Amino acid sequence: MTSQRTPYSGFTGQYIAGDWRPGSAGKTACSVDPYNGETLAEITLAGVDDLEKAYATAAVAQIEWARTGPSRKIELFRRVLSIMEDRQAEIINWIVRETGGTLLKAGAEWAAVRGGLIEALTLPSRVEGRIMPIDSTGKQSFVYREPVGVVGVISPWNFPMHLSNRSIAPALATGNAVVVKPAEDTPVTGGLLLAKIYEEAGLPAGLLNIIIGDVEEIGDAFTLHPVPKLISFTGSTRVGKHIGELAMSGKTLKHIGLELGGNAPFVVLDDADLDQAVRAAIFARFLHSGQICMSCNRIIVDTSLYDEFVERFVEHARTLTVGDPSDPKTVIGPLMNAKQKAAALKSIATARQAGFDERLGGEADGLLVPPHVFANVRNDSVFAQTELFAPIAPIIRANGEREALALANQTEYGLSSSVFTRDLTRGIRFARQIQAGMTHINDIPVQDSPFNMFGGEKNSGIGRFNGDWIVSELTRDHWITVQETGIDYPF
Repeated sequence: MTSQRTPYSGFTGQYIAGDWRPGSAGKTACSVDPYNGETLAEITLAGVDDLEKAYATAAVAQIEWARTGPSRKIELFRRVLSIMEDRQAEIINWIVRETGGTLLKAGAEWAAVRGGLIEALTLPSRVEGRIMPIDSTGKQSFVYREPVGVVGVISPWNFPMHLSNRSIAPALATGNAVVVKPAEDTPVTGGLLLAKIYEEAGLPAGLLNIIIGDVEEIGDAFTLHPVPKLISFTGSTRVGKHIGELAMSGKTLKHIGLELGGNAPFVVLDDADLDQAVRAAIFARFLHSGQICMSCNRIIVDTSLYDEFVERFVEHARTLTVGDPSDPKTVIGPLMNAKQKAAALKSIATARQAGFDERLGGEADGLLVPPHVFANVRNDSVFAQTELFAPIAPIIRANGEREALALANQTEYGLSSSVFTRDLTRGIRFARQIQAGMTHINDIPVQDSPFNMFGGEKNSGIGRFNGDWIVSELTRDHWITVQETGIDYPF
């Protein structure tokens, strides 16, 4: 669908208190197309003063918004949804250019944001309290659900628009205000583009603020600031642990929602449909060049199917088109930045040094890394235990179901997972023993539904997203009693 409105462009600074303004840090940074190096936006960065203004504004705006009835919030999200649909092509183009994602990935991200907005329409009327029994004569007991207040959101660069909005939309829907710090690589799709959409939809000023600045200048201050009552972070486990420590160390203890790293096992049992499993593994490993926390990071195949699986997987991977993400034929686009490329090349070198069987490879071209496949990988190796944010596939042999389960659980992470089997009862039994927040039988581990629970175990995070789970995260219980008759106190 082609938009008839003025295109969203000219992103140069911050969005605070409903105003577009330059940052006060005295520095600039560029948003760059990872495929061709083109500068998409040059942004004056925020300083601590900007952060202070954003949080102070949000705290004031939230008070009135919390009193606003559900119908007005629902109408807002209807307008946001309409704008998303009207500007679909423009938004997808921004996602392709700023993230390096293919048209397939960008379309999927747009659809995920849209799905989250549809779910947000339902949330204002789902914030429910309870009337409770109590052992006191003439007394009533109520538990109210109140918004937590101001929510600080720190989002990543791989699915920036979706992973920002999955906190923004439910936070606003449940009566909170939001301050967002998007990843430095994706300031537009992770924040400023969303601000334009919400602004056009008529969101009152101050309820959504976008702060773009260096981690060194505002990173810790973003979490330590006394105003936000909850910090929602999506990113690496290393950074997530640091944010968790900050949230517990400040003057005001904060709630945290952490969606962190993953090392998803993709298990193929001896009775799996091999054709289905191979096609699913290809899609789950190479979608967005492997730069997804739920990507199948370790492919674990029963020994009875192993050799044929590897052969089919390699032949399929060999056909994948690597190149311009705006070309509909492209499957693997560029990695996000030079840091990601260096990490990918290091992992490839680690696998080679370990003597693993390289069945498919090639040379990098700029930020384009062709698909790499390694067979006979040891599950306990550094290579297999590393989250590979790149188009690199380790395939591990399992001797039977029991060993496959042990290998699947042999990781510090526990985000998503998959198991393939023709016996669905066996699949459910196996799935329930995987130490992860999410397991999908006969499908890929890359799954996110706006009205189903999303979240991990172990070092993959704390807290849950979507549906009633995110309502619980973004609201607080408040117990209130009413004594209707006088009490004869003992003293």
